[in-house]
Amino acid sequence: MRLYHSEKTRRLVLCGMLTAAAFVLSYLESLIPFSVGTAGVKLGLANIVSLCALYTLGAGTAFGVLIARIVLSAFTFGSLSALLYSLVGGILSFGVMWLCKLSKKFGVMGVGIAGGVTHNIGQLFVASFMLGKALTAYLPVLLFAGAVAGTVIGAAAAAAVKCLKRI
Repeated sequence: MRLYHSEKTRRLVLCGMLTAAAFVLSYLESLIPFSVGTAGVKLGLANIVSLCALYTLGAGTAFGVLIARIVLSAFTFGSLSALLYSLVGGILSFGVMWLCKLSKKFGVMGVGIAGGVTHNIGQLFVASFMLGKALTAYLPVLLFAGAVAGTVIGAAAAAAVKCLKRI
């Protein structure tokens, strides 16, 4: 049973809930000591929310949720360099996820995998630019990590999208 008087109110409430959820997941992930021996590898729990927003609210609103989460997280418990890494990785991965979704050739999990891989490519690009040298030796590890994380994130988002569509 829907309690909202309009679709606009429903979208606004869902947007606020998803932004808050993404912020909380970013914070929780910062508390988890997760290391696989390679800098920059993490699960990316907040990307569950980005996928959910893309599938339930559309690309424009989902992009706004992504940017809000990145900026809030960086200023609250990050740094300027974390903001740069997250913005480049997030924008690149969002663009690829949006294109994959538009193609209708991928399910939520496939879109999540594409997002995880391209997020790591974006961050590797930033690291190479900031350090002034190519870091191509990290590429295979980051591609694998992005695919694994994208699979987990995509599976979680697929389950969450089913629930959110009923709200």
